[in-house]
Amino acid sequence: MIKVLVADDQQLICQSLKLWLESQEDFSVTGAVGNGLEVIESIKHDKPDIILMDIRMPKLDGVQCTRQIKTMWPDIKIIILTTFDDDDFVYNALKFGASGYLLKGIALDELGNAIRTVYGGQAMINPDIASKVLQLFYKMANEGGKLAVEERHSDTLTATEWKVIREIEKGRSNKEIAVDLCLSEGTVRNYISTILDKLELRDRTQLAIWAVQMSLSV
Repeated sequence: MIKVLVADDQQLICQSLKLWLESQEDFSVTGAVGNGLEVIESIKHDKPDIILMDIRMPKLDGVQCTRQIKTMWPDIKIIILTTFDDDDFVYNALKFGASGYLLKGIALDELGNAIRTVYGGQAMINPDIASKVLQLFYKMANEGGKLAVEERHSDTLTATEWKVIREIEKGRSNKEIAVDLCLSEGTVRNYISTILDKLELRDRTQLAIWAVQMSLSV
C-alpha cells in the first residue's frame, strides 16, 4: 500500500484527489491539507511515502516545504503539482529534491501511474512540458555547483547506459527512451537504476543535470 499525503490550498482539488486516491486498491491517504505548515505537522503524525504538493500554498509554499521535508525526511518522495508557467518555483523544487513535476488537470489514471512510478524510485515529468524541464536542467547546470562524479565511476558506464543518459539529458520520458532505443520501459527503468547506483547520484534530476554539465564542459 502506497501512503499518500495531498497538499493543495484549493479545498475542492484537495478533497477530490483524496476521494479518488482512497478509491484505489493500492493507495491510502494519510491526510489532505491546505498549506506547507500543515504538511510538516501531518508528516509528524503519519509519515507518507509520497506527497502530492501544490507549488503555490500559503504560510509555507511547495518549494520551501520540499526543502524542509528532504532535509528532515529524505526518503519521502514529492510530486509537484503546478500550472504551466511556474518555472521559477519548479526549478527550485527540483533543485531541493522533488521527484516529479505534473501539470494540474492531468488525467487521474495518469496521476496514479505517476505516483506508482515515483514510489518505484523513478522521476516523473509530464511529457507535455518536457522541453520546459530541459530548460530548467540547463539553468540548474549553469547556476548550481558542479555535481561531483568520480571518473572511476563514469568509466564503468556501458555504451547503452551512455545512450540512456543522453536521452535523459534531452528531457525524454522512459516511454520515449524505450521507443528510441528499441527497449522495453522496464529495461529502461533498470538501466536508470543501475546508472544512478554507478554514479552515486540521488535521482533522475541529478543525473540530467550531470549529463548537461558533461555536455557543457566538452
